Amino acid sequence: TAGPLDYEGGPMLNAQQGDFRAIFNKPMSQGTRIHELALYVIFESPQQYLAGNPSDYMREPEFTQFLVDIPTTWDEIVALEGRVGDYLLLARRHDRDWYLAAITDWTARQMKVSLNFLTQGQWQAEIYCDGINADRYASDYAVHRRMVQREDTLMLELAPAGGWVARLSPQP
Repeated sequence: TAGPLDYEGGPMLNAQQGDFRAIFNKPMSQGTRIHELALYVIFESPQQYLAGNPSDYMREPEFTQFLVDIPTTWDEIVALEGRVGDYLLLARRHDRDWYLAAITDWTARQMKVSLNFLTQGQWQAEIYCDGINADRYASDYAVHRRMVQREDTLMLELAPAGGWVARLSPQP
């Protein structure tokens, strides 16, 4: 998807398939919190905005700051892996930082991503991934930080309708 859409990504109330309900006063998304976060990287639009109740975002300042820091324009895009209707793994570069995003359908999925597209040197990885309970509680997620380099391969674990997002920043 590219261009402005009438799509409100990023709701903070998330549900797995069997738990989803269309409730006008309490909108929720189908899929995990990190699936929604990944859509901010995957969908290309200069008009990103937050969906739902602002109070939901204020309760999670670290998550919200990561979300609002995702660029809306990109210098380079690399489709790493995917199958239409099933899953996607995408990398986008803005200035010197790379953003990686993965999403899956209702099938839990393990994926590998080689970082061979990075330049030499050390990179700080800030990773948002589905939590261990995301298959039952779609709002569950975890944050990890680690150093990576071009030779590394990352292992991704996606819950049903799950996601995975990382920001890779070069270190001096």
